[in-house]
Amino acid sequence: MFYYSLLHSLYKMRKNALILLLAVAFTHIAYAEVLRLSEPVHQDNASETFGALVNELPAVLSLNVVMETPESFIGKPLVLETEVSEVCQKKGCFFIAQQANKTVRVTMKDYGFFVPTDMVGRKVMIIGELIQQEVGDAQALHMSKDLGLKGSVTSGVQYQIVASSIRVPKLAAEQHSDP
Repeated sequence: MFYYSLLHSLYKMRKNALILLLAVAFTHIAYAEVLRLSEPVHQDNASETFGALVNELPAVLSLNVVMETPESFIGKPLVLETEVSEVCQKKGCFFIAQQANKTVRVTMKDYGFFVPTDMVGRKVMIIGELIQQEVGDAQALHMSKDLGLKGSVTSGVQYQIVASSIRVPKLAAEQHSDP
């Protein structure tokens, strides 16, 4: 009887510990802090712009168009409107832009600004240029860890957009909080 009682007590403790652990984990996820290491250079009721302020925009392209023939866009200025699928959670120093099945990593020019870490799912406007770069195994592992996704970045020759400016739409709750 003693062993049964002991085992039953251990089972109840383990069950309560699991419930407590899950509650803490979900609370942490729900209240995870959004990092904003750079202030926007411009903001209005609908959006914030990080990096350089741009007054006139050339024609806006889609990521699908650029990635169909990336060689023809290397080193040329471009403006893209695309969705953000992942953001570096450590600093907001890079993100993954995605349209349909096309993806590209976006970094900030000269590591000069950062983007908010809560941009996943938002459609952003990127002004920058496309480059081709060799990504080694160590760098791919480092980027995967920063995204919080093991193995999400692979090594090899890749295209990347070096952004000089990024316009991020505000969430509905943020649109009424301008000074």
